[in-house]
Formats: sequence, structure tokens, C-alpha cells
Amino acid sequence: MSEPDRRSDPPHGSTAYPAGPLTDQPTEVVHTGAPDPRQDTVVGPTLYPSPRPPDDGGRPGPWDDGPGDRQVDDGTATRPEYRDAPVVVRRADTLAGLLLLLAGIAAGVSLLVVWVNGGDTGLDLVRGGVDDLGEPQRLLDRDSWQPLAVVFGGAALFLLGLLLFVPARAHRFLGALALLVTLVVAAGVLVPLADADWDLQDWAVGGWFTAAVAGLGFLGALKALMTHPRPGRRC
Repeated sequence: MSEPDRRSDPPHGSTAYPAGPLTDQPTEVVHTGAPDPRQDTVVGPTLYPSPRPPDDGGRPGPWDDGPGDRQVDDGTATRPEYRDAPVVVRRADTLAGLLLLLAGIAAGVSLLVVWVNGGDTGLDLVRGGVDDLGEPQRLLDRDSWQPLAVVFGGAALFLLGLLLFVPARAHRFLGALALLVTLVVAAGVLVPLADADWDLQDWAVGGWFTAAVAGLGFLGALKALMTHPRPGRRC
């Protein structure tokens, strides 16, 4: 009985050859030693890296280094939550902020011009009101609180207009504050106008700028109050 062909068996202690038969693998001719036509050639298998087998359900295989080499999802891993529930989008109220900024600018311009024909500029009127701050009774008797209400109210509206450009869910609180400030400004404009029997002939350029402060402030505050939060969706 003839000896079985052991050329397919791996060498002793070597792991370079697979454990299975090599009959289906391509072969190549390997020359042993110097290229001499008198020497025989040995036909051996060509070694190729074996592909990784498909997932076997988490069972360790010969390619795994150990238990920590492969991670098996047992259902306890944290997964991101995806939901399509509506959320409130943070945004800036550009129009309301622009209106309040214009109100503040109008108050600043009114300092440089005359409010009433033949009268003082707005800056002179504000200086007189600041001098009367120490005596509240003089503020009422001389009506020097009116320029202070218009100018400082316009400065407050300017600051609130800047805050309206900050993204938020809603700007109703800032709108309510702007409305209160606008009422004070409107009082500083309408009270002297009522004392003059609503005669607009004596008004100069500065008087119209003071009216613009109240009008723009009212529109900006109303816009901030009426703007509802915008819903959106987040996946």
C-alpha cells in the first residue's frame, strides 16, 4: 500500500498554511535553489489570506483575540433617541428690534435741534431737567421732566432693541418693558401738546422727532408682544 501524499500538510509548528486541504487553491511553481534545468521543481500551494467569515451571532471564532475583541449588542447599549415632536425655535425679532433702534436714534437726534420755535435745543432742555432732579417739585412746576422722559426713554428703547436681536423663544417680556417705556415717552410728548391746546404750529423739528420716538417705540413694542413662538421639528 502506497504512502499518502503529505505535501498538503503544514510543516511542523508552522501556522502559515491553513488546516484544510489545498486541492482547490491555485498553485504556483517554486524553484528550489539555483535555476538549474537538472533539478526538479516542487509544486506547492499559493497562500492567500482567508476572508473573514460572516457574523456568527457573537460566537467567538479563530479570528477573535479574546472575549473583549468583539462587542455583542445585548439590548442594553445606549441608542440616540429620535423624535419628531414639535419644539420651539429660538430666533431674533429683527423687525421689532429695528423699530426700537430707530426710536432711540430719533431721541438722540432730537438733542441737536430745537423742539419748539424760538425755544432751546433738546440738549439744553435735558441739562435743565438734570439740574432739577434734586428737587422733584421743580420738575413738575417747570415741566422739566418731559425732556428727560423723552431722551432717557429713547435710550432705554435703543437698549431693548439690541436685546431683541438675541435669539430667544419669545420676546414678549422685552416687548412689555418697551411698551411701559413708550408710555412714559408718550406722556412727555402729549402733556406739553395738551397744554398748548393741541396746537402744532409751534412745533419745530425737534418736536416731530420726539413724536417719532413715541410712535416707533409703540410699534416695536407691539410687534414684540404679538410675535408668537415658532414651532419646529427636531429629529
